[in-house]
Amino acid sequence: MPPAASSSLLLLTAALLFQPLPSTAPKPLFRDPIHDGAADPSLIYSPAGKKWLMFYTNRRADVPGEPGVAWVHGTRIGIADSQDGGLSWSYQGTAEIPYGKPGYTHWAPEIFPHRGVFHMFLSIVPGTFPDWNAPREIIHLTSRDLHRWKYESTLDLGSDRVIDACVIQLPDGKFRMWYKDERAKDGSLHYADSPDLFHWTPRGAAIAGLRGEGPKVFRWRGRYWLIADAWKGLAVFRSDDCLTWQRQPEDLLSQPGTLPTDRTIGNHADVLVNAGRAYIFYFTHQRGPDAEGHPRVWERRTVIQVAELEEHDGLIRCDRIRPVAIRLASHP
Repeated sequence: MPPAASSSLLLLTAALLFQPLPSTAPKPLFRDPIHDGAADPSLIYSPAGKKWLMFYTNRRADVPGEPGVAWVHGTRIGIADSQDGGLSWSYQGTAEIPYGKPGYTHWAPEIFPHRGVFHMFLSIVPGTFPDWNAPREIIHLTSRDLHRWKYESTLDLGSDRVIDACVIQLPDGKFRMWYKDERAKDGSLHYADSPDLFHWTPRGAAIAGLRGEGPKVFRWRGRYWLIADAWKGLAVFRSDDCLTWQRQPEDLLSQPGTLPTDRTIGNHADVLVNAGRAYIFYFTHQRGPDAEGHPRVWERRTVIQVAELEEHDGLIRCDRIRPVAIRLASHP
């Protein structure tokens, strides 16, 4: 080999060996700087801002002396943004939702883009309550820029206690929503269908007997998947038609992790399929070792984490300890 070629080969080899490793997501991925109670994340790309946005429930985890569960109520939806493909997130304030009176509670935003319009399906509790015995409803809002929202309607889903919407478009062009009906006796996860995102017809239980909340449905690896918060980890189901669901034996994030801020079970998640890879964004309470040296109410604090999903032989798993190299493309 000529000396010049040998020298070039050595330089190329050295360059490959000393390339920086892909940046990995921190733990936590995001911590709300106002109330330290970020939960129920929902991610969406903003074409106008050329960045990713995270809308999330912002619970008042830092407020002392609240009776019962009043601290879970009374806040607007928080927003964080990422200009580096989901690697780092910055707090941007709260969503401008033109609905409700002071003290109303906004929970679990679901944002679905369709033909240049963003549709938000938002859970509403009409006030700040010290217990769970209050009416709840899901409202529909629209926006063209993810900043200014217009109230469209309150959904009639046949119950006065519905929360946690999730929406996808079916192959026939119609739309399906999954949500939690707290009045239901046949399982709390129900579903409804719509021809246009504005008019919805409730269809009953999505999975008979299942008690859970925070459903997330997505298509990946040739199947539909449904992940729901079962309060002991995240239950996972698969389907070929979005009607008949088969539960996998192993729940996700049911065992506490070992890394700081991620040492409790995973809760209410969003899943983003991007460039063929699937990322799960979930929240964790700051209990156990993460609460040591703090008052007991520190356990109310929650943070957002991310892990990458893996699918093998029809089963989904994730390793919450493994570093996540994330760089979201602007278009999945």
